[in-house]
Amino acid sequence: MARITLDPHRRIGTVDRGIFGGFIEHLGRCIYGGIFEEGSPLSDERGFRRDVLEALRPFRMPVLRWPGGNFVSGYHWLDGVGPVEQRPRRIELAWHGEEPNRFGTDEFIEYCRALGTDPFIVVNMGSGTMDEAQAWVEYCNGTGDTHWANLRRKHGHEEPYGVKYWGLGNEMYGKWQIGSLSAEDYVKKARQFAAMMKWTDPSVRLVSCGQQGWNDWDRIVLEGLADLVDYHSIHIYTGSDLYYTNVLHPHQADRALRICEATIERTRYEKRIDHPIYIAYDEWNVWYRERSPEARRAGLEERYSLADAVAVATFLNIFIRHCRSVRMANLAQMVNVIAPIVTSRQGMFLQTIYHPFRLYAEHTREVALDVDVECDTYAFAPGEEDVSVRPHRIADLGPFALLDAAATCDVEGREICLAVVNRDRERAIAATIRVLDGTIGSPVRAYEVWGEDPEVTNSFERPAAVDVRERQVERRGADLGHAFPPHSVTVMRIPVG
Repeated sequence: MARITLDPHRRIGTVDRGIFGGFIEHLGRCIYGGIFEEGSPLSDERGFRRDVLEALRPFRMPVLRWPGGNFVSGYHWLDGVGPVEQRPRRIELAWHGEEPNRFGTDEFIEYCRALGTDPFIVVNMGSGTMDEAQAWVEYCNGTGDTHWANLRRKHGHEEPYGVKYWGLGNEMYGKWQIGSLSAEDYVKKARQFAAMMKWTDPSVRLVSCGQQGWNDWDRIVLEGLADLVDYHSIHIYTGSDLYYTNVLHPHQADRALRICEATIERTRYEKRIDHPIYIAYDEWNVWYRERSPEARRAGLEERYSLADAVAVATFLNIFIRHCRSVRMANLAQMVNVIAPIVTSRQGMFLQTIYHPFRLYAEHTREVALDVDVECDTYAFAPGEEDVSVRPHRIADLGPFALLDAAATCDVEGREICLAVVNRDRERAIAATIRVLDGTIGSPVRAYEVWGEDPEVTNSFERPAAVDVRERQVERRGADLGHAFPPHSVTVMRIPVG
C-alpha cells in the first residue's frame, strides 16, 4: 500500500499561473487554419476560430507567446501591420513555407484580449535590427506623439497595448536559427537590444535566450545579461517510443531547473543583482515523432497517446514543485502543431494531452505544498533506456517513484488540490492519503485521465477515446483510500477542516 502525506503547513511557495502559458508560432497550421481561418463558417468576423477559442478558454492562459519560435528570426513585424490587402507575402525560411502576413501584431493583441491573456512577444535577433525591436516596443506601448505610436493609432488602435513580456530572440545558439550566434556574441547583441527596448519603455520585462539550463551558454548569457533581464528561458522537449523513457523523460526538466536555479543564484550573488531572475520554460512538450525534414515541412502535426498525457502531467508537477523559480511556462504549441487541439475545416478534436493541462489549469491552487510519497519505484535495466532521444541519460536520475505527486492549497489551507501521476504501465497502485493537522471533509472529487492502453490516441473518428471521468474518493476513517489506475493522471479536490 502506497502512502501520500499532505501537510498544509509545509509550504514550498506561491504558484504563478504563468506556468499555464501558451505559445503560437507561424508554423504549419498553428495560425492559419488553426486559431485563424478567414472566411470559415466556424470563424467570427475577425477570422478567429470560435471552436478553438472555446477550447482554449478553460486553460485561463495568463500569457501567450508569439510569433516564434524559429519563425521569428526571419520575421519583420512591419510586414504584418496596416491594411491586410497591402501586406507583402514573403518566403518563410525557418519552416520552408510562405507567410501571407494576414495575422500580425494587431491581430495577435486582439486574440490575446479575446482570451483574456497577456501577450508575450519575441523580437527578431536573427535578421532583425535593434532599431526594429525598439520600434516594435514603441508601436505596442508608446503613449507619446511619436512616429511608431502614431502608426498604431493610424491603424485604428488609439490606446497602447501595454505588452509587458518581451523575449530577446529565440534559440540563438542553434545552427538551425537564422543569424545564430555564439554565447558571447549573443550577449553583446542582446545588451544593445535590451537597452533600447528598456529606454523606450522601462516597464517591460525581458526574457534572455537560454538553452537547456545546464549549458555553458546559459552561464555566459546569465552572467552577461543579469542586470537587464527578468527571466531566463529554457527549452527541452521530451519523448520516446519506449514507454518508461517517455513517461519518465520529463525528469530531465527537473535536472535542468535545479542547475539553472543554482546558476542564477550564483550569478546574482557574484554580480550583486538585487532584482529576482525567474525561469521562463517558454517551450515545452512531448515531441519526438514528427522531427524529420519531411515532418517539418508538413507542419509537425504530432498525434499524442495516453502515455504522452502522463508525461505532460509530470512536467506540470515539476513546474509546481519548482514554483519559486518557474514563473512562466509555455506549452508548445496550442493548435495543430505539436498541440493539444487539432482542427479541420469542419471541426476539431482534443488530443490526449489537452486533458491534464486543462485539469491542472482549472484546479491548481495558489500555494504549493511539500508532498511526501512512499511507493514502489522503477529503475532502468542496463540497456533499456532509449538514448536516441535528446537530451537523454535519465537513468542516472532514478530510481523513480511510480507515483509522481504535486499538491497545492488555497491561502487559508481549506482546500487541497492533489495531482497524482501513476507511471506504472501495468498496475493500479492503491494508496492511503493522509492530511496532517486537518480533517478531510466531503465530498472529495477525483478527475481522472485514463484509458485501457497507454498507446491509445484521440482522433476525428474517436474524439473521446481518452477523456476525463469524475469519481468520488473513498474515505477510510480519517484518511482517503484510492487506487490510481495504471498509466493515468488524477486530480483530486480535497476539502480540509
